[in-house]
Amino acid sequence: QVQLVESGGGLVQAGGSLRLSCAASGRTFSSAAMGWFRQAPGKEREFVATIGGSGSTYYADSVKGRFTISRVSAKNTVYLQMNSLKPEDTAVYYCAGRSKYYTSSSLNEYTYWGQGTQVTVSS
Repeated sequence: QVQLVESGGGLVQAGGSLRLSCAASGRTFSSAAMGWFRQAPGKEREFVATIGGSGSTYYADSVKGRFTISRVSAKNTVYLQMNSLKPEDTAVYYCAGRSKYYTSSSLNEYTYWGQGTQVTVSS
């Protein structure tokens, strides 16, 4: 059974930083794409960042230059470093995994999902 477990969320002031972690178990994602999505209250889940099997990355325009996605294959873990946080970054952040090598910003192309971790940015 594949599990993705997020951690690292919390409450932070605007301008602050957080690092989210996503630990995978049940299969190896070292050669598969993984992503981060988020969902704010009353809004649809949206793409944040993705990393492919080659290590290539792609970001939503709203987080480009502030967030960094990375992975440690030996730990089967993906990270999201979030800097210069804004109140509009407040959301539940979800980790997701694909069965394919290439990145995707479409949530429909991800098979595996974590339960989410809350990030709250105060002004």
